[in-house]
Amino acid sequence: MTTLVLDASSGISGDMTVAALLDLGADFSALEQVLKTLPDQQFKVTVSRVKKSSLDACDFKVTLLNGAPDIDHDMDFLFGDLDYAAVHHSHRYAHDHEHEHEHEHTHEHGHGHEHKHEQEHEHIHDHHHHAHHEHRHLKDVLAIIDSTSATAGAKALAGKIFDIVAQAEARSHGVPVEQVHFHEVGALDSIIDILSVAVLIDSLNISDVIVTALGEGYGEIRCQHGILPIPVPAVSHIAQMHGLTLSRINCQGEFITPTGAAIVAAVKTGDQLPERYRILKTGLGAGKREYPRASLLRAMIIEADNKHNATPQSVTLLQANIDDSTPEMLGFALERLYEEGILEAWFTPAFMKKGRPAYILNALCCPGDELRFEQVLFKYTTTIGIRRQTLARTVLPREIKTVPTAFGSIDVKVCSFVDSDGKTITRYYPEFDSAKKAALENHVALADVYRAAKNAAEVEV
Repeated sequence: MTTLVLDASSGISGDMTVAALLDLGADFSALEQVLKTLPDQQFKVTVSRVKKSSLDACDFKVTLLNGAPDIDHDMDFLFGDLDYAAVHHSHRYAHDHEHEHEHEHTHEHGHGHEHKHEQEHEHIHDHHHHAHHEHRHLKDVLAIIDSTSATAGAKALAGKIFDIVAQAEARSHGVPVEQVHFHEVGALDSIIDILSVAVLIDSLNISDVIVTALGEGYGEIRCQHGILPIPVPAVSHIAQMHGLTLSRINCQGEFITPTGAAIVAAVKTGDQLPERYRILKTGLGAGKREYPRASLLRAMIIEADNKHNATPQSVTLLQANIDDSTPEMLGFALERLYEEGILEAWFTPAFMKKGRPAYILNALCCPGDELRFEQVLFKYTTTIGIRRQTLARTVLPREIKTVPTAFGSIDVKVCSFVDSDGKTITRYYPEFDSAKKAALENHVALADVYRAAKNAAEVEV
């Protein structure tokens, strides 16, 4: 199990993340095998080396063969209900980059500047020819992901990322999530980007993801609806709903795409590097957009030297006041939360208005998991409102050791830290389920098993 560090101080997008992970050494052949099982094969992927600010970086490019224009489809999450031709030829970038964008568009098609208008006309005609396809809703996209040969973990992560995007789009447009849809020709490369990220992270056996910075530019983006501010609505909603902290880049332009923000929201477990760590691998993913500041995503695989040091983390606290539920229902809800993987959950007695006794349900989860656990709370409790806040916590390093005792092998959690005098303190905590099983099998008191396991751990460890 390893820790992935993403330095998104110069932005993040889907293709940048894939490129950075591949540059780390993630298995591209395994990814290719998964992509071959997508039901729509009207695409090709290219991995190459490019220069960004004189730095050698990896570039991941998806070329659609279904008639979709070769443009930045990541933005199409915002315009899933619009005609591609109108969206593509709107000014999506700040005024400072309009000439540069037009020049690149002309150059890619091999025409000179004097033929720009004629070329755009022909390209628009082609867009109209392919634009009117059926829409894909979230359930359709999830079904496509589920039909691939990706592992269960990769499918779950890809689905989580898409769900985060859909939730943000639903809020942006004021519609239910079920009504959010993506154009068939435009969603394919987004499916490939998101599925690729999930497959590669799964293949790297990542245990934690630290996102040290999340840089966003400023300015405006023009679209058919008018002018949108940066960060665009979908990115703003994802940041708000998942407690992401953005850093302002002193450069006009959009550096965080909806896909990039959703990836961070889905995988981030912390934002602080350990005090001591070793860099095992590095990767650099290049962005496609050309700004005065290069869009680069740096990724690292690190090994924390935290045997005796605590690690700062961020967690999300969900709270709900419940005054109309039975104790059995509350206990059942707590069990469901733990089955779903909640970090910790507990009840606090309280008195509400008119002196009514109640309980406050508190639940800690990793950033990015808020929506999933909110659904659990709404489903299994009577609450009609949930509060949310991001908390900082410090966690001691721990490992599970299995030690032999007279009652059998017992699992013991071992935690160490260095106190203010520089002395190493080690503590041992027998695991309840393991100790309980041994106590029942040997017909002895649980305390006897605990004592034996702790003594054995002090000798063994």
